[in-house]
Amino acid sequence: MLTERTGGAERASAPALIWLCADDYGISTGVNSAIRDLVVRGRLNATSVMVVAPSFHRTEAAALNVLNAGAARVAIGLHLTLTAPFSPLSSGYAPARDGAFLPVGATLAKAMLRRLNREALEREVTAQLRMFAHSFGRPPDFIDGHQHVQLFPQVRDAVLKIAKAGAPQAWLRQCGRVRPRRIRFAERKALLLDLLSDGLRQRAAALGLRTNPAFAGAYEFQDSADFPTLFASFLEGLPDGGVIMCHPGFVDAELRRLDPLTTLREREYAFLADESFPSVLASHGVALA
Repeated sequence: MLTERTGGAERASAPALIWLCADDYGISTGVNSAIRDLVVRGRLNATSVMVVAPSFHRTEAAALNVLNAGAARVAIGLHLTLTAPFSPLSSGYAPARDGAFLPVGATLAKAMLRRLNREALEREVTAQLRMFAHSFGRPPDFIDGHQHVQLFPQVRDAVLKIAKAGAPQAWLRQCGRVRPRRIRFAERKALLLDLLSDGLRQRAAALGLRTNPAFAGAYEFQDSADFPTLFASFLEGLPDGGVIMCHPGFVDAELRRLDPLTTLREREYAFLADESFPSVLASHGVALA
């Protein structure tokens, strides 16, 4: 715990309480088991669920839900998924390609040009929210998006409308960082998330919906990535209620089939599971909420 000196005397200052959220629960049994293991170890306190993933079913939901029996260990959110290779839950979704969502680049481009189908978007967001409620017996604690689709123009409007009606107590994940703008431009991906998050925050506030105050965890998913060093940078200046996104998992055939992010998931898991991890949080004056 950090200390502050006031009037010549030291007093303890409480750590910032943050959310450490594992994305992609449901994508494969290997990822699911790794996330549940980290929750039991007290190394994660949030995870978001891909209800459209072929490997997601009610037994996987039950295995996660039971971790909150007796006492809340983990916030469980909806990981809204609107990009390939996954397929929609609703009928007649468009635009689509061979029965699946478009790739993320094409989805973002159409969203920026406002060429997505508004009615189809609202049906699909509603279908995924209903599937979550059916699987877990309640609305999600929060809503975020696979490949950050919840931030995209048009998509965010559908998410806000459906959340306001069907999950008004859920908070929405915005991905704006806490860093000063003068040092943001070195990271193009994070800068785009900053800019897209401005619109989500403003619209959510106007509707009385909550968002997290800050976000961290975006990095280039390359084999050379040094996750322990990156993670320490994610903790810098993160306030109460801030969110760090992560992607721990065990690699299996289903994960390889669906997602290019594989071995880095095992590196993230190893770092979070290591006995030194709690001291990393403590040294930065941070604890899990």
